Amino acid sequence: MPIRVNNNIAALNTQRSISRNVAGANRGLERLSSGLRVNRAIDDASGLVVSEGMRSEAAKLNQNVRNTQHGSDLLQVAEGSLQEVNNILIRMRDLSIQSSTSTINDRNRESISAEFNQLVSEIDRIASATSYNNSNLLSVLGNAVSTSASTAITASATTGVTRINISAVSPGTFTFVDSAGDGLLTLGNGLITQTLNTAIPLDGSVVASGTSVIANFDRVGVQVPLAGANTVGATGDYTDGDLDGSTVVVEGSTGGVFQVGPSDSFVNRLEVGIPDLRATSAALNLGQPSLGTISSARSAVSSIDQGSTPCPAPVGTLTRCRIG
Repeated sequence: MPIRVNNNIAALNTQRSISRNVAGANRGLERLSSGLRVNRAIDDASGLVVSEGMRSEAAKLNQNVRNTQHGSDLLQVAEGSLQEVNNILIRMRDLSIQSSTSTINDRNRESISAEFNQLVSEIDRIASATSYNNSNLLSVLGNAVSTSASTAITASATTGVTRINISAVSPGTFTFVDSAGDGLLTLGNGLITQTLNTAIPLDGSVVASGTSVIANFDRVGVQVPLAGANTVGATGDYTDGDLDGSTVVVEGSTGGVFQVGPSDSFVNRLEVGIPDLRATSAALNLGQPSLGTISSARSAVSSIDQGSTPCPAPVGTLTRCRIG
């Protein structure tokens, strides 16, 4: 029995042409909507490689621009506080000169000295309070917790500590005192110490399974997350007493680094040095001057002047300018 195949060559040709035109229209609309000539490898395989590389480079440069702007914002915050510190230093110098003359008596000097001491405290307060994105700028910019030297972290399988956050903390070693069963956790470095009552946030003597609690030593400037059993990202869990003798090592730094280029090269980084500008630091050295006598007041004038450096400061460095 003969087989007959019904076909319509004209209709098939028409359908093929329509499909080709629809695909071309879709490709044109895709280019219009995305703004890109090459959207997929079928458009231009070699061109796609080039365009993706250029897009990646442009994205990195855009992020560098944002980093630069954030760095400028940080420096503006620091500059504003430094201006206030400079105003205070000018006033302190005026008080020192006023107390250096014989036209006033010791009772007058007591009042002058009281204001001088308050200004010293205000410099310390400004240096400790000036921060950007929770990073202190005028005393400990760039300081960080050493993950290799801090035994509280290296022994995380036992302590349940995976990270430690700090804020305005001077370099040094902080040690935990954690006696089992007393519900108290102490952290200190010999100069400042704080004790927390952990009995309330703990589930008995342990952290509840699958959760974590924050030991916030706010006076020290250290926050320690303590993980419970089966907590995501933790290899161990904390039990009262596990941190006894463990340490937190804070490494010092002289400033920060701004990434302003697209690659890992020193030419693409801007280092900013901001020394410790607290009144008792080596940079200012204003912890000892007294205005109680003529001789000590004259020494105070010299101390304030010696702690100054000429303007302008080197590029990338914030420092105090000489007054007078």
